[in-house]
Amino acid sequence: MSGSIQGQPGAECGFDVFARACPSRGTLEHVTGRWGGLALGALYEGSLRFNELRRRVDGVSEKMLSQTLQALERDGLVHREAQPVNPPRVDYQLTNLGRRVAERLLALIDCVEGAMDEVLAARARYDETRGAR
Repeated sequence: MSGSIQGQPGAECGFDVFARACPSRGTLEHVTGRWGGLALGALYEGSLRFNELRRRVDGVSEKMLSQTLQALERDGLVHREAQPVNPPRVDYQLTNLGRRVAERLLALIDCVEGAMDEVLAARARYDETRGAR
């Protein structure tokens, strides 16, 4: 089986994220990783400079954000534009592909945020029966 789910869009694409050597697995990791998903979501709002993006993605280190943006740029999801000014100015924005991916990611984020009351209740039940961690 290639693609995600038989009969779903992309199922005939020849890629299988469940296969160890499939290049789609690396891209999925970049998109769904802790900082990649947040960077894509933040850039969906519009073009941002590096420090603006770092402030928006609260908690990310400069090094991790830089590595994340490089991976997303290499995958064709983010466009980096350096302005020839002093001091140097670098802007980041989503490519068309990046926007399509971010839209789906933001739908997942909305789903998770909307379910947090249920999640917190489930955590409390779990902790009660198994002891707090």
